Amino acid sequence: MATTSEIPPAPEPALSVRQVLTLERVLAGEPEVVAGADRLDRPVRWVHVAEAPDVGVMLSGGEMVLTTGVLLAGDEGKQAEYIRSLHRAEAAAVVLGLGRAFPAPPDVMRRAAERCGLPLVVLHSPFPFAELTEEVQSRLVRRKFAAVSLSEAVRTALTGLITAGAPLQRLLDEVARHSGCPVVVTNLAHRVLATAGERPAVDDVLRDWERIARQAGGAPGDGWIRADLGGRGERWGRLVLCGYRGDTATGRLLADRAAEALVLHRMLGGTAARTWEEQSAQSLLTDLVSGVVPARRLLPRARAAGLPVNRRTFVPLVVRDADPTALDRLLRLLGLPGLVAELADGATAVLLSLARDQDAEALAAHFAARLRTGSGRARTVVAAAGPRTAWDDVPAGLREAQHVADAVTDSSAALDLPAVVRLRDVHLRGLVRLLRDDPHVQSFAERELDGLLCPADDDLLSVLRTYLATGRNKSRTAQLHHVSRPALYRRLEAIQGRLGVDLDDFEQAASVHIALLAHDAQQG
Repeated sequence: MATTSEIPPAPEPALSVRQVLTLERVLAGEPEVVAGADRLDRPVRWVHVAEAPDVGVMLSGGEMVLTTGVLLAGDEGKQAEYIRSLHRAEAAAVVLGLGRAFPAPPDVMRRAAERCGLPLVVLHSPFPFAELTEEVQSRLVRRKFAAVSLSEAVRTALTGLITAGAPLQRLLDEVARHSGCPVVVTNLAHRVLATAGERPAVDDVLRDWERIARQAGGAPGDGWIRADLGGRGERWGRLVLCGYRGDTATGRLLADRAAEALVLHRMLGGTAARTWEEQSAQSLLTDLVSGVVPARRLLPRARAAGLPVNRRTFVPLVVRDADPTALDRLLRLLGLPGLVAELADGATAVLLSLARDQDAEALAAHFAARLRTGSGRARTVVAAAGPRTAWDDVPAGLREAQHVADAVTDSSAALDLPAVVRLRDVHLRGLVRLLRDDPHVQSFAERELDGLLCPADDDLLSVLRTYLATGRNKSRTAQLHHVSRPALYRRLEAIQGRLGVDLDDFEQAASVHIALLAHDAQQG
């Protein structure tokens, strides 16, 4: 079992101009902001001491430039151009030490800085620039080292999980643990494939996902950090850190490491991005069927997964003997919005979302007919619950459809059923299926069938099952078991002798039939 390492301390957020100005060493210089006071939250990437008038060409952006302006004194043109060149170079701020060159804040530089939106700070007391550069540089280096440590910790943890064969969800849980914020994976159409993080926070993100997803990563510093998923020149998804509270650069590093791991996970698993969509649908529908999570809490997940949920009619279906991928392709071919997910015991749930004016029963029947035609499997069972117009009623509908599908699991029951089987079609079999776990029903089945429950009697039990399912039609039973009528008569006599009943008596035959239905339901 893979183990995860302790999370290293999160890096300190990037120093802003405002934070630099509150450092003890800087306060000793009596700083005064004379321009760009509304831009003090700019991050400081580095501190640069320079007296050259053309220092702008040497910058790469984000620097706080410290100068005495000795080479600018007496030339207002140079002073204005100096500010403009720093603005073009995207400097974070300029700090001017007052002294012989400028005993007071230069008005030309102040006005130019105000027009450019560049913070201009003057120091009224003599101040050794070396102390400031040392303080800020050491802080920035520590932050960079912490970011790299976090990045490597994430890489190590995710690689270990991949090596251990962990599922996608486990990887995302680890990313959320390190980032401390909700993590969302989407396809290129912004449909949510997987999420991780604290459930209330994730639900808040998903509640208005369609609108906010398109803005993710669009505003620097807003905490929404996106990393593309793909390889060989093709993108197939995105990973989004939603509301990351740390330094943006660190968040991008973390997102990139997570994206690399997800791509590797996909490559090693030999799966396509579509598989993640199937996992997403399976998780959602499984939660709906189980009822462990209230339906209302699952609504944001359904909407984010691309299922239309406003003013819709929901048709819960459960299909047996069908490939989930083929079902999904058929939905797309017919233009029916819905989710497909494989459940336990070979059943597949299909949740259709139809417009209110569409004929739900007719579309379900058309879906079933096309499914049987396309698959070539005439015995494919499509079980349906009644249409639901309220999302809160969907879990009960899915359970009803599953109950109907379970009631007609064996092929003999499915021979004469309609294309879409509903609760009204399963009759006694459905009732017995509901009561199969009742101890009284179990005891009744054991008592009635006691003479035929040995493994050696499976053939006789099969004959009995067919005989009762065909309405005690001896010719049909002999035909289905490929035996002659005299041979069938001998087997029926043996069955009646073992059970001590007369199958020509309606009440006794009905009692045995009910017991057999209960036995099959319990075995299933």
